[in-house]
Amino acid sequence: MKRKIYNKLVEWKNQKQHKPLILNGVRQCGKTFILKEFGKKEFASLAYVSCDRNESLQAIYAGDFNVFRIIQGLSALTGVDIIPGKTLIFLDEVQAFPQALEALKYFCENAPEYHIVVAGSLLGVALHAGVSFPVGKVQTLRLFPMDFEEFLMALGEDQLLKLMHNHDYELMNAFHEKLKDYLRQYYYVGGMPEVVKHYVENKLLNQVRTIQNEILSNYAGDFSKHAPTQEVPRIDMVWQSILGQLSKENKKFVYGVLKKGGRAKEFELAIQWLIDAGLIYKTTKVTKPELPLKFYEEISAFKLYLCDCGLMGAMADTDAKNVLISDTVFTEYKGAFTEQYVLQQLLASNINNIYYYSSDTSRMEMDFIIPQKGALVPIEVKGGTSTKATSLHNYLKQHQDIPAVRFSMLPYRKQENITNMPLYGVFLSLE
Repeated sequence: MKRKIYNKLVEWKNQKQHKPLILNGVRQCGKTFILKEFGKKEFASLAYVSCDRNESLQAIYAGDFNVFRIIQGLSALTGVDIIPGKTLIFLDEVQAFPQALEALKYFCENAPEYHIVVAGSLLGVALHAGVSFPVGKVQTLRLFPMDFEEFLMALGEDQLLKLMHNHDYELMNAFHEKLKDYLRQYYYVGGMPEVVKHYVENKLLNQVRTIQNEILSNYAGDFSKHAPTQEVPRIDMVWQSILGQLSKENKKFVYGVLKKGGRAKEFELAIQWLIDAGLIYKTTKVTKPELPLKFYEEISAFKLYLCDCGLMGAMADTDAKNVLISDTVFTEYKGAFTEQYVLQQLLASNINNIYYYSSDTSRMEMDFIIPQKGALVPIEVKGGTSTKATSLHNYLKQHQDIPAVRFSMLPYRKQENITNMPLYGVFLSLE
């Protein structure tokens, strides 16, 4: 299946002064597949090594990180002649063998002619556990679950996507119902590549849900396997509470929901572990919608989202007919699915600094607010077709020169300085 990150991998390969590459991403989002595909297509050979329970690596990396000795060892281990510019060295599950991560510094300094990439599903957890990170000596990319555009690619809708990228909104509106139906399918299937693959090939909804539940079970297994023992119960409490917290009118995360009298100091490590594992995303409130947003960040007020809307549906045990047939999925759980979906599309479009805003009087609220091209972009998310947006209009009365975006189930249209973009076109608004 096509992934948009592939072009970035090619750009990295073609850089004259490339650094070793780290590919981050939650477990089972497709890191291994895309890097193997990249290695086979763009290089003459691929030297692949899984670091998980690989005792041979201890001997290869023993000593003073002599890069050429390491290359010889990896060549012997894989049976591949490692040739500069022609071979991709791919070390997978690198969090299981921290020395391989630390050695990237010496690849950058002493053997920059080699192409080496590492990946790990719990790499963020490993780094916060004290692994020495080669600061300034590596390039980092992050792979997310498949976004809606990649979902359409998997369904073979290349011509429809071409039409959308032409920004011919009048013609795109003619396909509104078809795209809305695809969006329902995406809400149910989500963006985990294995799930998407099975859905595209056979359309068996029960099998989709079975695979999603298997993925969730694997995530739960990671809690007990990789997290500090004392944090496991709290990690599970946070994980299980997210759907309920997003289903509230005010989606701000509340510690008291986890347990009576719950406090930040009791759960902050559990939340950080889930963030480092890529299993949840966090958006923080700003007290003032002005640049730079970081200056106005209210660290104690935030929302937590899951890594994938399909997995959210599996956790909620949402019935397929309510997602694929009815429009209620767009507003169900007070719009939790839709807000989750929009956040995923923003992240997949490399929008990293995502905040939200609400005034003390609650007369002005924005679901998301992002900096883009030196300006603020306030974003309102509507699961249905109602556009009664008092908060957004109140904000725009005070900031008349700022263009805003509303994502809803309405077709594309311009309304003063508000651009209404249909939910299936989130990626178009960021081009």
